[in-house]
Amino acid sequence: MPLYARNDICVDSRLKVFLDTSVLFSAVHSETEGARLILKLGEAGIISLWIGTWVLQEMQNVLDRKSPKSIGGFALLLDRAQIQVGEKPEMQILRQAQSMLDYLPDAQVLAEALIIKADYMVSFDREHLLVGNPQLSPLPFPVGTAGDFLVWYKERLTKEK
Repeated sequence: MPLYARNDICVDSRLKVFLDTSVLFSAVHSETEGARLILKLGEAGIISLWIGTWVLQEMQNVLDRKSPKSIGGFALLLDRAQIQVGEKPEMQILRQAQSMLDYLPDAQVLAEALIIKADYMVSFDREHLLVGNPQLSPLPFPVGTAGDFLVWYKERLTKEK
């Protein structure tokens, strides 16, 4: 597995972190929270950040409703953090996600994380994704908050040293 050296720390340069809408919204409105720190890791090229077309559209809708003045800042954050947009998932992947989540919008987001083969999915959705949902146990990646991801990532760095 190729490693990327930065400041004498070796990390997997292909680590894919999928962000959902709640994380992006948090990053837009706070410069000090964990969500923004994750974007800074992406900006530094340390991790690879991903969203899907559904997440991008959902974020646009949220900003249009709640914070239209933030749209320019959001576009700048996406660019600086080098966030990539994955392909739209095929129906088979969407069905797989729907078998784990009854709520269609969250299933669509989960399908987007599956299609890019994420290593971690970051979300603040406590209702459907985070609060001990046993249906998510077959996922090939963990799902957690920005803080959960940062702890997981730090542990990963410690193991690689």
